[in-house]
Amino acid sequence: MSSPQPPGASLSAREAAALLPTYARQPVEFVAGEGTRLTDREGRRYLDFLCGLAVTSLGHAHPAVAEAVAAQARQLVHVSNLFYTEPQVALAERLQAALGWPEGRAFLCNSGAEANEAAIKLARRWGKARGTASQDKVRVVALSGGFHGRTLATLLATGNPDKHTPFEPLGDWVTHVPHDDPAELEAAVGDDVCAVWLEVVQGEGGVRPVAPEMLKAAREACDRHDALLVVDEVQTGIGRLGAWFGWQTTEIEPDVVCLAKALANGLPIGAIVARGDAAGVFGPGDHATTFGGGPVVCAAANAVLDTVRDEGLVARAADLGAELTARGRALAETHAEVSGIRGQGLLQALELARPVAAQVREKALERGLVVNDVRPDAVRLSPPLIIDEHDLDEALSVLTDSLDALEPA
Repeated sequence: MSSPQPPGASLSAREAAALLPTYARQPVEFVAGEGTRLTDREGRRYLDFLCGLAVTSLGHAHPAVAEAVAAQARQLVHVSNLFYTEPQVALAERLQAALGWPEGRAFLCNSGAEANEAAIKLARRWGKARGTASQDKVRVVALSGGFHGRTLATLLATGNPDKHTPFEPLGDWVTHVPHDDPAELEAAVGDDVCAVWLEVVQGEGGVRPVAPEMLKAAREACDRHDALLVVDEVQTGIGRLGAWFGWQTTEIEPDVVCLAKALANGLPIGAIVARGDAAGVFGPGDHATTFGGGPVVCAAANAVLDTVRDEGLVARAADLGAELTARGRALAETHAEVSGIRGQGLLQALELARPVAAQVREKALERGLVVNDVRPDAVRLSPPLIIDEHDLDEALSVLTDSLDALEPA
């Protein structure tokens, strides 16, 4: 079947005529990628410091991932979860090892939103088993600025009222508290709460680290009220913060983690892993997915985890993240448009003195650097874990040039 658009129609025109308008796309068509570089239709190359929103942590077309996917696709693609497949079990075992949870149990799905949705159902199941005739235990406490997905349940957990408004009413079983107020969190958690939801670094919330005292308050409140602590590691997991998982850089340990994004380096995958009593909540039929944990995506994820381990990319993210922080602070001291840098490892945001992040993103793209404006006054930097010092030099040089090109205030 041919396109209904006239011959020679632009890709943007064809997209507008064929897809629902849910994305505000940038005016570039990428056709190839290799390592830290992307190539557009005209053959121009770009340094990728966005990673498809913290997804392609091994860069583009990584040989180990490509070979694993090709080999598995030639052997077995899909049989459903009615049968055993080696790649799925092997992935769950690798996640146990990376988490340090030999007793952990995984559920594999297709995206970060699905992972959070599965964790919500697990938390509800936990609460139902522990509630009483006089006290339901179904409420969730989450943080303002958090982002957990766009399904109706995960949207309600997301701490951004602007995203709620078009789809209300969503329900009233989630209570949001400020991301930096331990006392308010403690007051919000009672015996009717089944889970507290948070990110160690709020990715879509502006790359905003959650303070240690807030994390500590969440863990203690969950312990006090027999609730689950769920850490959303969709954006922070698989080495990005300089540890396998963001919670491992803190003094807390969650009961459930949610994963996706970098786990299969661009193929659609999600996962939750539960430990302790939380690992025994689900039984057959409580949750399911047709495609989740399929052989091809699990083969990709196994290759990702092996590569991150074998190439020492967790430590590399920590080291280059420290260098990025130092360079960002130095830029803040010398450039009037920059007020600082925040984040951890290779998930950071350049803080701007005024709301011109979209302009910086546009000017950087024109100069061959891919970043994004995660907030009006913050530019997100989430490069592949395989970058080197030369990539870092180039990115900071382009960002400086882009800042210099801004119109004066």
